[in-house]
Amino acid sequence: MSDIRPMSEVLKDAPTNWGKWGPDDEVGSLNYLTPEEVMRGIAHVRSGRVFTLQRMIGDPKGDPLWPGREAAVRTQVLDESDWDEGGSAPEYPGGLHYADDKIEAFLQGSTQYDALGHVWYDGKIWNGFDADTTRGGLEKASITPIANRGIVGRGILLDIARWRGKDALDPAESFTHEDLMACAKDQGVKIEKHDILLVRTNFLKKFHEMGDAFYENFCEPGLVYSPELVQWFQEMEIPNLATDTIANEVTFDPTTGVALPLHCALMRNLGVALTEICDLEQIAEDCAEDRQYTFLYAAAPLKVHKAAGTPVNPLAVK
Repeated sequence: MSDIRPMSEVLKDAPTNWGKWGPDDEVGSLNYLTPEEVMRGIAHVRSGRVFTLQRMIGDPKGDPLWPGREAAVRTQVLDESDWDEGGSAPEYPGGLHYADDKIEAFLQGSTQYDALGHVWYDGKIWNGFDADTTRGGLEKASITPIANRGIVGRGILLDIARWRGKDALDPAESFTHEDLMACAKDQGVKIEKHDILLVRTNFLKKFHEMGDAFYENFCEPGLVYSPELVQWFQEMEIPNLATDTIANEVTFDPTTGVALPLHCALMRNLGVALTEICDLEQIAEDCAEDRQYTFLYAAAPLKVHKAAGTPVNPLAVK
């Protein structure tokens, strides 16, 4: 690993949006999603069909997670057995019984939004806040400001797997912003400024097929870093990138070997919100059938104080 350059060197000429929305901004490129952008998204609702994009937490087939994280554990606290003879369930006037349960989970162990302060390098998180503000929980650029404002705009599905004629992309398979534009053109639509990009690889299908072997030589497919790609994101003023993979990008850059450079170049530097582990299968089938790849996208991550990310169940309305 000694021959791998530090992130600061790899991204030394990368643009930033620090200060663009003031020194205290904590939502970054989501500022592009003005009321006018909400109305632009609404204009793409034609049938009223609603698609939910969250993967189930506690899937019997297993939950795909970033290596080192553990799957959610749901525990039944109360059920009818607690009212059996000798049980310890509370008694309520009228004989009410009820079920209760709890969950222990990584906040980023399912379909989720990253806070802008989730990753950093050189001791600075989004907007130049000091990385020391993450100690014990994010004092700056946590998920809370994003959760408070919500995310609504025009979404566009870019079905890279189908465009490449594959059921699912292969490990470490990469694509560029030029591929995104070519895919959109083939789908009969154009990526516009301020679009929320939803990119389908169907790679997590392999998780359910392979089990633990999925993590051997782990490297997901996805967008690959280049200065041109980052410049394109900045010029297009993209507010939000959502994918069906665990980390939105090729895990290890094929040129530099650096892990997750786009998390740093897009989220830490430009303030682009990242949404991961989406379920895009149902909407992808529908888009392929009716050839409508744009829609109203809406999401509201859970409000958790000082969190680096939280679960979400995004909606796409066509």
